[in-house]
Amino acid sequence: MIAFDRASRPVLIGLAVALASACGPSESPVPAVATPSVQLNHDRAAPGSPVEITYKFVVAEGATFDKDYRVMVHIANSQGKPIWTDDHDPPTPTSQWKPGQTVEYTRTVFVPVYSDVTQAGIYMGLYSTDPNEQRLPLTGQEMGQHAYKVGSLNLLSQTENLFTVYKDGWHAAEVSYQDSGVEWQWTKREATLAFKHPKKDATLYLDLDSPGKDLHGPQQVRVNLGGQTIEQFTLPPDQQVLKRITLPMARMGEGDLAEIQFVVDPTFVPWTASPASTDRRELGVRVFHAYIDVR
Repeated sequence: MIAFDRASRPVLIGLAVALASACGPSESPVPAVATPSVQLNHDRAAPGSPVEITYKFVVAEGATFDKDYRVMVHIANSQGKPIWTDDHDPPTPTSQWKPGQTVEYTRTVFVPVYSDVTQAGIYMGLYSTDPNEQRLPLTGQEMGQHAYKVGSLNLLSQTENLFTVYKDGWHAAEVSYQDSGVEWQWTKREATLAFKHPKKDATLYLDLDSPGKDLHGPQQVRVNLGGQTIEQFTLPPDQQVLKRITLPMARMGEGDLAEIQFVVDPTFVPWTASPASTDRRELGVRVFHAYIDVR
């Protein structure tokens, strides 16, 4: 059985104590404040692939919120092993939710790398940032500690992904010191991503930013396919952006591999922009995900 602590991290505990040991004080019989649910644009996903999750809360009649609560989202496999979380603040703060209102919004998450192929459960809740407070009661299939199962996701093998390779113009991959699950690669002025020709239209999910507003201003990013520009946009510094870019099959050429070129202007060198930096690399933009979706 799965148990969840009051913070965002899921934990595993024995069946006999799953609902008793980690909850702290006994749960008060407070009426449910809302009914949560999710809808996925794909019910099957491989490591690294994007999933668009639409979250929905139907606020109960008579429900009131005295503060802003965060949305807990935990994804765990069938053995109860946590895979990842998507805890977040809803776009409309809970303090503004009204009785009978339906609150609905969509977020895109990227499936992390995992070691097994299985079916995962999706669990939701509402919690305060005060660790002494319990989660709010909701309507649904409760799994303990006001965590509610709202859906499932079939996790596939890495081999289900379209073959891609980072070619010229990329710096080595880096990992966040704060979260080992966050990885990125910097581009140079031009960077090439090659992929197996899917023989049909595809979608590029491009998740990127360019930190260091003291080092550079806005940058122009151009995305080329088959020698033609298919997308161009301005990337402000210190703003993470997710782009969904259509890749027409007609521009992918006739070979077994097709290529996307990213062109960034201007680039910058941290060492020349700041005396405190020792980084002499030419940097374009920082790419967290460049995923080609053919589902």
